[in-house]
Amino acid sequence: MLAGRENIDEELRKIIDLRTEPWGVSVQSVEIRDVIIPKNLQDAMSREAQAERERKARIVLGTAETEIATKFAEAAKAYENNPVAMHLRAMNMLYEGLKEKGALVVVPSTAVETMGLGTITGLASMAKYPAEKG
Repeated sequence: MLAGRENIDEELRKIIDLRTEPWGVSVQSVEIRDVIIPKNLQDAMSREAQAERERKARIVLGTAETEIATKFAEAAKAYENNPVAMHLRAMNMLYEGLKEKGALVVVPSTAVETMGLGTITGLASMAKYPAEKG
């Protein structure tokens, strides 16, 4: 109703003009200035607008998830036949987790063995001497 106000104005003008023409009155223009929307209709419109915002947010989130999945697939292909790159990435992930103060990182023993870091005490010693911030 609010979007097509000009069309409604014109329709009302025609209807009123037809009724007043026999009296010799010609209506030149009609303008809707104030629209009172019932409370229950306002609530329904509000719920509809909220649902539309949520729908759009979910579409944006879904699009982001699709883009992330595509990037992860590309990264997996880069690591697939390059064990050195995969090893460096794993070490970087471990480093990022350990450099956070008070962070707890749970690393499977096979990953620790693969990285050649020794036992869990080796990880603890890495956390004791944080890397320089640069």
